[in-house]
Amino acid sequence: MNSRLHFVASETPEAQKALARLRQLYGDIAPENADIIVALGGDGFMLQTLHGFLGRSKPIFGMNLGSVGFLMNEYREEDLQARLDAAEAAHIHPLRMSVQSPLGAKTALAFNEVSLFRQTRQTAKLRITLDGKVRLDELSSDGILVATPAGSTAYNLSAHGPILPINAALLALTPLSPFRPRRWRGALLPHNTKIRFDILDAVKRPVSAVADNIEVRDVTSVDIAEDRAISTTMLFDQGHSLDERILAEQFVY
Repeated sequence: MNSRLHFVASETPEAQKALARLRQLYGDIAPENADIIVALGGDGFMLQTLHGFLGRSKPIFGMNLGSVGFLMNEYREEDLQARLDAAEAAHIHPLRMSVQSPLGAKTALAFNEVSLFRQTRQTAKLRITLDGKVRLDELSSDGILVATPAGSTAYNLSAHGPILPINAALLALTPLSPFRPRRWRGALLPHNTKIRFDILDAVKRPVSAVADNIEVRDVTSVDIAEDRAISTTMLFDQGHSLDERILAEQFVY
């Protein structure tokens, strides 16, 4: 039995052309009636789609029409229903970021990472507390990020953080250009760790916090925890699961 599909695409001409072609080949069901969402674009558009369909219990199958496409499958028009029937599922949970700033409190979700960045030429100064215990009194750096396994091959990898298997019950804590302590390279944390960053000297050294594509500026504190109550399903071609991609990425040289 064929799955009922709803197609979404980024605004690029290539993705829009593919959208029209796939709708012609396979039809297009309203999202509330669809069995599977098919997303056409790059990793950024996949994140947008994950957020857009959050809470609808719709698995998402991405096809790459962007730059990197680590979270996507190869774009092919033929045999889509057969690919979906054989697809492997990855169940992921987002991070919930709760921030305080002079404008009040705000929360946001991140499937890839939560990042803190200095806003001026001066380094950020952060205190790191894990599960209520201060682990680092002061980190001077350009910032820091907390990455999920799904996000560990994105910005985290560029910042020399570790790659995590998708089913690993871990989070990556990775500093950005640390100045002091200079040799600290971050940590691997249990997935249920409650993480808190306090911004030291926040007026002189302002910091912004970003959860995927949501930014809050001039934060004074940031709390981060995995939200296990929220789950979304991504589908990958048989033999090319996210686990396999993460493993293969560690042998690229």
